[in-house]
Amino acid sequence: MLKILFSAFVLSLVFDYTGFAQSKVGNFSFILLDGKVLNEVDGKYQKGDTTLKAVNDLIKDADSLMKVGPYSVTFEKTKLAPSNNKHDYVSQAPYWWADSSKTNGKPYIRKDGRRNPEIYLLHDASQMGKMSSSVKRLALAYHFTGKQQYAEKARQLLKVWFIDAETRMNPNLNYAQYIPGINNGRGIGIIETVGLTNIPDAITLLQSSKYFDSALITSIKQWFISYANWLLNSKNGKEERSQINNHGTNYDMQLADFALFINNKQLAVKVIKEFTIPRIDQQFTTDGMQPLELVRTKSWDYSTMNLNAWCRLAIIADKLNMDLWHQQTLDGKGIKGAIAFLLPYALKQKEWTYPEIGKFDYGNMKHIMHAADGKYTEIPFNAFYDQFPANSPLQFLN
Repeated sequence: MLKILFSAFVLSLVFDYTGFAQSKVGNFSFILLDGKVLNEVDGKYQKGDTTLKAVNDLIKDADSLMKVGPYSVTFEKTKLAPSNNKHDYVSQAPYWWADSSKTNGKPYIRKDGRRNPEIYLLHDASQMGKMSSSVKRLALAYHFTGKQQYAEKARQLLKVWFIDAETRMNPNLNYAQYIPGINNGRGIGIIETVGLTNIPDAITLLQSSKYFDSALITSIKQWFISYANWLLNSKNGKEERSQINNHGTNYDMQLADFALFINNKQLAVKVIKEFTIPRIDQQFTTDGMQPLELVRTKSWDYSTMNLNAWCRLAIIADKLNMDLWHQQTLDGKGIKGAIAFLLPYALKQKEWTYPEIGKFDYGNMKHIMHAADGKYTEIPFNAFYDQFPANSPLQFLN
């Protein structure tokens, strides 16, 4: 059924978005980027207001990006996938280590939350990360300045990664997060493409440039059509969709985002209705805890990371006129309760007593509170902002 549904809506790249409650900046329609913040920053910047330094720092950063890249899974390749195809993305499971009791260390054993430095000998993940973050920053620099050089550089990075025959990534993650001695790749590796959710909104910012003609955008969308199809129908894709913790959440968030980018509203609706909403009962308790994340060795990090993905899903659902913010089970499980549970710990009103071997980072919590602001009158957002003021006017654009 999924395959039939998907195929019916990807034959054309044209779709009627009438009725979408998308954020607008001029003629722009965004999926995840906060158009209201962008408008505010842009207005102040054009008047030489306090955002001037932040935007100038962004532009300086974009200038430095003119001298780096491009990036590709075919560059700095230190290991080929079992397919022997250099275009196939490869990465190693981060929390799996050689077994010292075995001569060759295999099969590897799991040490949750402890990254094996071996993973950094493979470079496909870092290449993807640099590409997606660079394209987003270049797109913002182009938006603020109108300088074509930033769009031209972004075009180069996108063509090399998604289009050019010699360097493009094959649209699959068959060999992501493999475990030596156990498998050649896992569905869990799909979380590594979460950075690609930067691309749709970046292209929206860049679409007015002379370097972003319809042929380029169509070719990039075609890659995302193929990747979304792989997410839906492949063994690894189905495996990741079945995960009931943060992996399932991030799978949904990616697929829904990509579905809107390729103009497949019906697929995005299906993801929210049939995949995401049932996860509420699986992931949250009535008092807002996320038990599947609280048992991790980095419980704060995983709890806030997962809830941030839920907020991004709720933002996407808003574009579909679906209210995920207030979607609850009959016994009251939902996003609001999860925020209310975490907030006292962020405000240091309670001591975090769950496992946490890492540092307490509040970046995800800042994004959660910003995204949810105005949705719940019972939650003291101002108390959070008093303790965690925005680092920069661009904080929620980067």
